[in-house]
Formats: sequence, C-alpha cells, structure tokens
Amino acid sequence: MLNHYNYINGGFKEEVVCSLKKLKRISISSGTRWNPSEVIFDVASLEKQISDIDKELSEDNTWSSSSLMRSLQKKKSRLEDTFKPFLDIQADFKYLEDSALLLSEEGGEMFLDDISKGIPKLLEQMDTLETRSLLSGENDANNAIITINPGAGGTESQDWAEMLLRMYLRWAELKGFETKILDIQYADEAGIKNATVLVSGNYTYGYLKNEAGVHRLVRISPFDAKKRRHTSFTAVLVYPELEDDDIDIEINEADLRVDTFRASGAGGQHVNKTSSAIRITHIPTGIVVSCQTDRSQHRNRDIAMKILKSRLYDLEIKQKEKDMETLVGEKKEIAWGSQIRSYVLQPYRLIKDHRTGLEIGNVDSVLDGNIDPLIKAALIKKIDS
Repeated sequence: MLNHYNYINGGFKEEVVCSLKKLKRISISSGTRWNPSEVIFDVASLEKQISDIDKELSEDNTWSSSSLMRSLQKKKSRLEDTFKPFLDIQADFKYLEDSALLLSEEGGEMFLDDISKGIPKLLEQMDTLETRSLLSGENDANNAIITINPGAGGTESQDWAEMLLRMYLRWAELKGFETKILDIQYADEAGIKNATVLVSGNYTYGYLKNEAGVHRLVRISPFDAKKRRHTSFTAVLVYPELEDDDIDIEINEADLRVDTFRASGAGGQHVNKTSSAIRITHIPTGIVVSCQTDRSQHRNRDIAMKILKSRLYDLEIKQKEKDMETLVGEKKEIAWGSQIRSYVLQPYRLIKDHRTGLEIGNVDSVLDGNIDPLIKAALIKKIDS
C-alpha cells in the first residue's frame, strides 16, 4: 500500500513541478511573445489597474457621468475576469500541494480522491488561462453576435445549420456564458433558414471570432431515401457586440428600409398577434438584419440597429485590412468563401480544421459543444502567421 502511495505521490509531484514552472511564468510582462509554455499577463499590473479604477469610480465626476461609470465598470469586470482565474489556480495548486505532502502519513489516503480529480482540473484551468492570454484584439473582450446561414442544398444544409447552432449554444452553456436567440427562421421540413444569436460573457468574441467562415459537413443524409452521401455547407459570421460609445458609426435613416412582420417559432407556433419583429435593410451595402426576440417592436428595432452597427463596423475593418494587403502586395482568400473546417461523419469520422491542420476523431464531442481545442489552435495560428 505504501508503494502505491509513493507512486501516486511521486506522479503527482511530477505534475506539480510542471505546473509550478508554468505558474511562475505567469508574472511575465505582457510585452513578451506568447508561446505554449508561457502565459502572458502582468499580475501586478492587473492589480494596480483594478485599484486605479476603484479610485476613479469613487470620484464625484465619475458618478455624474453614466457613460463613464458604465465604461469603467465594464473595464473593471474584464480585468477581474482575467485576474480571478489566476487566483483560483494559485489556491487550488496550494491545496493539492499540501494534500500531496500528507499522502504518506496515517489516514493520508483520504486525500487520494481530491488529488486524482484535482490534477486534471488544475491543468484544465491553466490551459484556459493560456488561451485567454491569446486574446488581445481591440474587441476581443466584447460579447459575440453569431449569424448562421445555410448554403445551397435545401433541407440537408438547413439541418446542418441547426446542428451548428446547437453546437455553439452547447459550447456557451459549457463555458457558463449566456445566450439569446435574436432572430431565427425555421425551415419547413427540418433545420433553419438562418439564425442570429447573442453570446454574452467576457471575451466571447475573442473566443468565437475565428469560427467565421464556411463549415462543411459530409454524411449519409437522413433525408435521402437512397441513403447517399451528401456534402453540405453553412456560413458562420461572427461580430463583436458594440455599444454606442465603443464605435463611431453614423447611419443615415434615409439609407434604411425597415419592415415589420409577425414573429414565429418552429412550425409556425407561438405567432405574435402584432407585427413586432423588425427587419432592417441597409441599402448602400445590402446588409439585412432582423430581430424578433422581444414583444416590443421598439426594443427589437434597437437590437437590430445594434447588430447593423456591428456589421458595418466589421465591414469597415475588413475594408481597411484589404486596403493594407493591397499596399503590401499580399493576396489572401476571402474569409466568406473559404472552407475553414470539415466535419466528416461518413465514410469515416473526423473533424479537420483546414487552417491549423488540427484533426479530432471524437466528432460527437465536438458537435456537443467541445470546440475549445479548435478555438485555441486557431488563436495560436493567428499569432504565428
């Protein structure tokens, strides 16, 4: 029995040493380039920033400005959301380290279960912290707006679009993020014609931004009586949710066509008696946004306008990037037309991300929302490119 304890204790200590080395690197300056063995943010700097915000929040001029108050509170929340996981890791690490020292003592076996469960939890926490360190974009900390549109292929593509919708909703649920379906149009036989979802939580846009692109599904179609293999495509767009004080986007009301319609659920059920749903078309760009989440037409219009501003901002950023690529002589494939990932269910089962080369054989797990490895690989690829 003692040998068993020593084996587990020794194995644990090896894990602890590796984890400790990582934890000691967490105080590295944020100016250092990220690599897989280092997590980058300056802990002391984060503490000072939070303290400075607390002082500013207590000042009279802050209380007299609701926009300044809201901005500071949002910034503090994001800093704390970055800082708290580090404190949690430290606390869990100290508990496991102390527990390991007691294994060889009388009654020490009572800590075996905590240690065996605690090691993978600690490493998972550290992996999450490493992924967070990759999120440094201007709007990475914002909420995310996801739009899903099936490609050609009728019912098969529409069903694939709904499968992707469920995947992202499940991912958000697993991460503890809130979701709100802002607009959804169900197809007649199965699946959806389109959907727009708001995913709320710190850094949700940063996590999801690289999901934008074309997703390809290969499977034996459940809608084909001859059981033939079909290939379906669905486009995913991801935008940061932006507040009025985040961007300077002016929209001319004369450029808008606003239509109202009755909101409805699956199969035509739950139809509102009033035309509360809103569809806004931005005539110069052809961008169309809809919202039917609220019974208030006014509230739906406000949400639709926020989505439109986010999309126009995203369009403006992409145009600037395109102009820069022209200046430096680079030619890159347009994101909308690129196939970023394939989900193959037949004749074999494999998910492959074409940008990173990452392959995952557990297809069911990914479709059930476990997409973190794909997200992290895409973030690392962006930094390396």
